[in-house]
Amino acid sequence: MTFSRCFLHAFLCLVLLHDVHVGGAIFESQAPHRELKAYRPLQDCRGCNNLEDAHASSAAALHYDPDLKDLNIVATYSDHYGHIRLGRVKMGDLSSSWVLENQVTGKKKGSQILRQERRGQRTLELILQQKETDEQMQEAAIEKSTNFENSVIGKYSIWRRDYESPNADAILKLMRDQIIMAKAYANIAKSKNVTNLYAFLVQQYGENQRVIGKATSDADLPSSALDQAKAMGHALSFAKDELYDCHELAKKFRAMLQSTERNVDGLKKKGTFLIQLAAKTFPKPLHCLSLQLAADYYILGFNKEDAVKEDVSRKKFEDPSLYHYAIFSDNVLATSVVVNSTVLNAKEPQKHVFHIVTDKLNFAAMKMWFRISAPADATIQVENINDFKWLNSSYCSVLRQLESARLKEYYFKANHPSSISAGADNLKYRNPKYLSMLNHLRFYLPEVYPKLDKILFLDDDIVVQKDLAPLWGVDMQGKVNGAVETCKESFHRFDKYLNFSNPKISENFDAGACGWAFGMNMFDLKEWRKRNITGIYHYWQDMNEDRTLWKLGSLPPGLITFYNLTYAMERSWHVLGLGYDPALNQTAIENAAVVHYNGNYKPWLGLAFAKYKAYWSKYVEYDNPYLRRCNINE
Repeated sequence: MTFSRCFLHAFLCLVLLHDVHVGGAIFESQAPHRELKAYRPLQDCRGCNNLEDAHASSAAALHYDPDLKDLNIVATYSDHYGHIRLGRVKMGDLSSSWVLENQVTGKKKGSQILRQERRGQRTLELILQQKETDEQMQEAAIEKSTNFENSVIGKYSIWRRDYESPNADAILKLMRDQIIMAKAYANIAKSKNVTNLYAFLVQQYGENQRVIGKATSDADLPSSALDQAKAMGHALSFAKDELYDCHELAKKFRAMLQSTERNVDGLKKKGTFLIQLAAKTFPKPLHCLSLQLAADYYILGFNKEDAVKEDVSRKKFEDPSLYHYAIFSDNVLATSVVVNSTVLNAKEPQKHVFHIVTDKLNFAAMKMWFRISAPADATIQVENINDFKWLNSSYCSVLRQLESARLKEYYFKANHPSSISAGADNLKYRNPKYLSMLNHLRFYLPEVYPKLDKILFLDDDIVVQKDLAPLWGVDMQGKVNGAVETCKESFHRFDKYLNFSNPKISENFDAGACGWAFGMNMFDLKEWRKRNITGIYHYWQDMNEDRTLWKLGSLPPGLITFYNLTYAMERSWHVLGLGYDPALNQTAIENAAVVHYNGNYKPWLGLAFAKYKAYWSKYVEYDNPYLRRCNINE
């Protein structure tokens, strides 16, 4: 009986194997379709005896989903009499011989197919895109290679490095490194008395230096440079075999590094000193101009005629309804540019009056220049600061300090052997202009011009590019000084100029207060007199006699004197930095009413930035016979 049951079950398995895969169907409405695969070891029916165990072991694989247990499967089969019969089997009743394949519903299977299609499409798009990118890169590389120039165009710039490559000028860098290595090995050879090798290395690095010469790139090197580099490489290889000692070499490189750093530091100090010297020294052509003008002024007897002309123009000098400018300078050419640029850009030049104050040495030259080269419509007054008898040491504290021996000692360091090595940080304060009263006369404007209500102060290193008449209509809201602020984030604030470690400063002023610039300042002289601004200036100048509040110059006392009394003007009125900053915004310069060459690189010096000089030079009358005589050219 056991055998017949086993045989019947095996026979039914075979019939179902055929009918399910060929003609079988699931008659369950909207029931998911499943592919069934039967397996049965027909050659051995010993598995029939273990059917229940096998069923238990495979039940988890077949019926892991409880919803599938009641699924009906209808199949055709033949009984042992040969009759065709239909049988209905529930999924839960299937034996362990049955395994489900691809357990995915029809809906989910459709979604999977769509996802696979989308992935395939996206993969195809990415491949095509990558191919297009590769083709574009290849075309760009081909085009660049056809236009490649195998030479270095231009020279090294400290301001920018365009298209820098780590492999650029490889031979030049190699040869310079070889010189350093050869010097190190040569010193070691000398210390160990290996004289032949020492002489050989000295000869080799000398040859390297000769080949390099003044080259700044590989393109500047001679054709023999590569051969020399190879020869030097062989020499260094030999020296390494003979002398290499890691500890000894490290000591030598450390000593060379320290020596180089000392040399660089010394050169920086010398460079700073020479730049200051070049910036503050009066150029020979300008000195020639002053001498020529002064000589002709007295030879031609213009000094007597000018005294009469000034009496005629006296009314304009004191008319508060006109536009008045104050320029204090000893530089004839620079002052002429300020006057020319202002008048040429003015809409009503006949209403502009220029008050120029200079020193005794340059008074005649200044008078002569504006006698022969004065703009047509403007009114110009030239005065000698030595004629201001009220300006003396008993009234003016800064004049008293400037005449003191202690301050002169501070400026000139007479007892010190070297002004380069000692106090290099204070080099910029050793400037002749700080010893000139012209620099401090700006604090006495009401005394110099007692009849005026407003005056525009201009430095001699500025250029005017627009009509400045609208400045007289600016409402300064009761402030005394109208200026453009110079602070940007944490730069150019009060703590940059004043000593806030001193309680006299820290208790009275805000370290973060925004600084401003002299150079173009509108002063309300009526408010000045009302608030006794000159008295405030005298008070703080007396407090700083020992220079513990600030060092020197006119800007720090200006910040103190006009503290909370300065009206901030629009930045476009006054753009600064053309004398020290090579990276200014070109649009801001073009749109500025006044550009200022503050700094060491003045436009009348050879140090000036070439790209900024044109703004100044276009107002210079280079065809003037005095300029040609003194070789002042563009």
